[in-house]
Amino acid sequence: MQPHVLAAGGSSTGWVIGWTIGIVLAVVVVALVVTILWLAKSIGDEAPKINDQLTRAVHNTAPLAALRTTIEHATIIIGGLQRGRARLGG
Repeated sequence: MQPHVLAAGGSSTGWVIGWTIGIVLAVVVVALVVTILWLAKSIGDEAPKINDQLTRAVHNTAPLAALRTTIEHATIIIGGLQRGRARLGG
């Protein structure tokens, strides 16, 4: 009869270990989820600031679109200057 009692005690120990592992895993998962949510909120709070800076960057770099036209005109001017210099013998 005593081996049956030991088996029951061993089974109870298994349940305790199982519940302990389950609780520890649940606590770890909750801690990770809370951390992820905190970081997501932090990123979300910074997103409008980032968007504002990107909008400013677009506004500040818009004149660069006209750079191709400026280069084309400069190339034409340089060509004219080179032709004028050649005609003057220089």
